[in-house]
Amino acid sequence: MKKMSDNAEKKGISASPHSEDVTSVDAIIKAMYESVSFTAGSQPDYKRLRSLFHPEGRLIPPKTERDSSVHVLDVENFITRSRDYVVITGLERRGFIEKEIFRRADGYGKIVHVLSTYESRHRETDPAPIQRGVNIIQLLKEHNRWWVVSVMWDIERPSVPIPPKYLPADKV
Repeated sequence: MKKMSDNAEKKGISASPHSEDVTSVDAIIKAMYESVSFTAGSQPDYKRLRSLFHPEGRLIPPKTERDSSVHVLDVENFITRSRDYVVITGLERRGFIEKEIFRRADGYGKIVHVLSTYESRHRETDPAPIQRGVNIIQLLKEHNRWWVVSVMWDIERPSVPIPPKYLPADKV
């Protein structure tokens, strides 16, 4: 395996995150959600998002009905696609706030697997979410910090409701 700092340098990925973002599982999950959230007229905090991911980190968006292939993206490809999507869909004008509403985590040694249910809104004050889904997040503790190694997610839809066991009691 390549040395982390060499890989990070080659990929232009910041190895210097906000120190409070990577001190614990709770902190890195919170930072991940905050980095993809943004108010109307802005974009996600891509610099912060980059700093959370391991240099070999991957993101795997859900398959859509019109696209049957799975796309496994490195952080830079995800950011490129996200920038376009935020503009094309009008999210840049409306905002996008994603919040974790439920979590199950299990780990051993320096690895943690997190199942994180989320709700998305245009504004924090919106009464109902525009979307809900589940993130599967793999974390690694290395070099005295936590890294996001992978995030794979799926969105709730009528044919695939979120199971009650992945929701807080007040959201079932």
